[in-house]
Amino acid sequence: MTDKADDIAALLSPTVAAMGLELLGIEYLPAPGGATLRLYIDVPAAEAATRMVGIEDCEAVSREVSAQLDVEDPISGNYTLEVSSPGIDRPLFGAAQFARFVGETAKVTLKLPQDGRRRLQGGILRVEGDTVVFALDGAEFAVAAANIDKARLVPDWVALGLAPAQDKSGRDLRPGKQKKAAGKASKAHPTNKAATTGSSDAE
Repeated sequence: MTDKADDIAALLSPTVAAMGLELLGIEYLPAPGGATLRLYIDVPAAEAATRMVGIEDCEAVSREVSAQLDVEDPISGNYTLEVSSPGIDRPLFGAAQFARFVGETAKVTLKLPQDGRRRLQGGILRVEGDTVVFALDGAEFAVAAANIDKARLVPDWVALGLAPAQDKSGRDLRPGKQKKAAGKASKAHPTNKAATTGSSDAE
């Protein structure tokens, strides 16, 4: 997150928590015609197995947050507020969230280049303090969490049952599917993403 997004997240987190939800992070995207403020919310980790964020949660958070932003006025000019569930390719904000998904694969954009890289995709090996260690090209690649601009999980479509398991020759490895041609069928995947939008003229 940017410094601006960090400040707004700190402002809004207690409001979202009071509603029994967790503010995962915020994207603040300034633009000439008006900024976009995107909030990602989720249920607390302890409730993840029994409950999911729904459109009703997003709408409720949007109403509460809009009222708070009108009072606190942290953004000058026009902006659009969006509240979303994390979806399957969930964004990651901060070292603690990376630690929660050790073993998963993430796609990352860095604020400053490191070893000639601004973008990388690798498995999350572990988190050491404020440093995230990835498996990259057969080696370990350590990145300071503060240098991560954007990060999202890369869904395992095969494990989710939304893509066929294939061997190196492209044959479908699912039981009873070996004789069928691979790659000729596609299945739309659910995004599990609910969003509400509204505008504010806070100045």
